[in-house]
Amino acid sequence: MTDLPLVRLKPKANARAIRHGFPWVYDNEMVTDRRTKKLAPGTLAVLEDAERRPMGVVTVNPNSKIMCRMLDQQVDAQIDQAWFEARLAKALAMRERLYDQPFYRLVHAEADGLPGVVIDRFGDTCVVQPNAAWADDRIEPLTEALAYVTGVRNILKNASGRARSLEGLDEENAVLLGQAPDAPLPVLMNGATYMADLTGGQKTGLFFDQRPNHGFAAQLSKGARVLDVFSHVGGFSLAALAGGAASAMAVDGSAAALDLAQKGAEAAGVTDRFTTRKGDAFAVLEALAEEGAQFDVVICDPPAFAPNKPALEKGLRAYERVARLAAPLVAEGGYLGLCSCSHAAELSLFRNASARGIGRAGRRGQLIHTGFAGPDHPLMPQLAESGYLKALFFRL
Repeated sequence: MTDLPLVRLKPKANARAIRHGFPWVYDNEMVTDRRTKKLAPGTLAVLEDAERRPMGVVTVNPNSKIMCRMLDQQVDAQIDQAWFEARLAKALAMRERLYDQPFYRLVHAEADGLPGVVIDRFGDTCVVQPNAAWADDRIEPLTEALAYVTGVRNILKNASGRARSLEGLDEENAVLLGQAPDAPLPVLMNGATYMADLTGGQKTGLFFDQRPNHGFAAQLSKGARVLDVFSHVGGFSLAALAGGAASAMAVDGSAAALDLAQKGAEAAGVTDRFTTRKGDAFAVLEALAEEGAQFDVVICDPPAFAPNKPALEKGLRAYERVARLAAPLVAEGGYLGLCSCSHAAELSLFRNASARGIGRAGRRGQLIHTGFAGPDHPLMPQLAESGYLKALFFRL
């Protein structure tokens, strides 16, 4: 028998969905008596259905809309270092089969059986985002398990991001093992070199999720003039240059990101074909149109305009505007790539908004490819939020 506290579903809750793998229980599905409300965020408990039948070990946060996250459907599971090692070893085995170099997302939260936990690997260094209270509380066994399974020498904690604030967690970064790199690390993907700032950059330092879409864009870019808008550290533009683009311009509002893009171009020896332009992406798109600029390939990879359902309509209008402003810059017969990392804007809504924007620009497009995140960002079929990234490529 377990000595964990018990929490229970209301009769109206969808117990079948949870038994079939849905990993979350919302606060309005739970019996929230005084005892349950007093549980500290991150407490482990046994979840019971309305008939008091045990369903598994969950982590509880009474202060979060996602009140319970399923950790293990074995009621007697011990959530200790050995448990972390088993989950991490399973995640690592798949990545090592897929990638010949240790640069990838090692853990993609719920889809890898570690709810709220993101771990990106950069060679000998891992960056952990414990975005749920249970993982923050157990960061020591998680760190020890990660070092044991992967053999990495450095483990950093990145505490930025909206998810941690929703869980009531702090924003204090930390070095959990070894030391933080004193300079950006070079990461090779699709023949390009990216510079990852693991301590001062966005999120964990680099976005691995776009890797297959960078590769597809590189195929389109041989001999092409390429425009990469919302470029961050040069994701699409550096891949395009590696694919043989005649020229590439990276546009971003962050001088630090563009500086890293420039360093990546230098490391790859392509600075003669690479330019950057700092500024608000919408303003730069309008300015380029006024200048009469034309490109053979234009790719826009904006931040999440629709991070949640309340922001959906406004976000879809923003995606439509991106398409409307970008389409006129594409030469006849050229290609327009449009991306969304908003899980609230599911594929058909994003596709429709993009098509409207292209139409409002007076252009017509063939949709030639729909891309998603790479296999190091597995999708949990029961959880739509795990499949957030979409990339649409049109020929105009």
